[in-house]
Amino acid sequence: MSGPGASSSAAARAAADTAFREEWGRIVAALIRRTGDWDLAEECASEAFAQALDSWPRDGTPARPGAWLTTVASHRALDRLRRARRGGELLETIGRDPLGPLHDEEEDRAMGELLEEPDEIEDDRLRLIFTCCHPALALEARVALTLRALAGLTTAEIAHAFLVSESTMTRRLTRAKSKIARAGIPYRVPPAHLLPERTAGVLAVLWLLFNEGYSASAGEQLVRAQLCEEAIRLTRALVTLMPDEPEASGLLALMLLQHSRRHARVDQHGDLVTLEDQDRGRWDAGEIAEGLAVLGAALRHRAAGPYQLQAAIAACHAEAPDPEATDWEQIAALYEVLGTVMDTPVVHLNRAVAVAMAGDADAGLEIVERLDRGGELAQYHLLYATRADLLRRRGDREGARDAYGRALELAGTEPERRFLTRRLAELGTDR
Repeated sequence: MSGPGASSSAAARAAADTAFREEWGRIVAALIRRTGDWDLAEECASEAFAQALDSWPRDGTPARPGAWLTTVASHRALDRLRRARRGGELLETIGRDPLGPLHDEEEDRAMGELLEEPDEIEDDRLRLIFTCCHPALALEARVALTLRALAGLTTAEIAHAFLVSESTMTRRLTRAKSKIARAGIPYRVPPAHLLPERTAGVLAVLWLLFNEGYSASAGEQLVRAQLCEEAIRLTRALVTLMPDEPEASGLLALMLLQHSRRHARVDQHGDLVTLEDQDRGRWDAGEIAEGLAVLGAALRHRAAGPYQLQAAIAACHAEAPDPEATDWEQIAALYEVLGTVMDTPVVHLNRAVAVAMAGDADAGLEIVERLDRGGELAQYHLLYATRADLLRRRGDREGARDAYGRALELAGTEPERRFLTRRLAELGTDR
């Protein structure tokens, strides 16, 4: 289809996509606060975005998409509550009679009537994170629930982040919501004396949120910068709330150092560019400087945890003016320490790369083979991509082709698949 109608529809869809990335968490968090019903909040938010896709191509994108969407979602929630006759108390929490048509001049007033609470200063989304991260919930349930409610990740995307099936993740999300309702877990930022017991879960939420943006689990784009920026924004808020928690500062430093490379990680066609091939002149010097400063302040607490250690590894890359100057021995040593406090297969896989790049390719490959035999990364494409790269560097073309082929079968994004296809083509055949 072509012509003005197609152009208008495409623009409206693009505006809706942008609004989803920027507003989903805010809308859902506000509706949860108003209604106390997690499923209702998500359903009404989804219906608001569906209505936007229907009406914006026809009526035009509103001047304030977020206010428009919030108002529609609130109308839907109010209608649902009225139909279900859930009582006056819940009805009063989200408004009075339905608002009139969504004219531009009414949007700010609508947002104010539905959301404004001048005496409550904490961000709704920060409140939502701490609610999801209540210690009564299992750690993975806390993380998964927050990624769903706050960032709007699909169940499939969250399952990929945890390396579990979608059906398993669906059950976890359902159980977590039910437990919040049954236990009456409060929707708030906890008082100061309760903050430490919530910290690990909150940091895990923010890190997984950042990672889904940094390296998307599926789709046409490798980088979803909005998710990274949302994670950074929320981590800044957490550091402000907990200035003496070095791991919160370490996480912020890690995010800044990783995010500084975003413009160089894909080329003009959206294709993946490996770290050693990136144009370091495109790295964000301001974010690197801030990340190094935040990391330095965190390390002065002399209580280095996993996020500070990962930030120190990222700093080794950020401070190297070119790939040849990278201190791989230091990176390998940091990964060895990290493995003692964060004993996960992915950490050991990254250590394998560092060990190989530091000069011991055989030792690096042995770590990869050991991880493969363990089976925990059987569906993780980067295990096979790492093996392929190390074999390619050693000159084992046949082994590299097999490993790249398996990685290609498992890769979730189009940029990664194109990259792996190029690597296979570069190896050619021996016939």
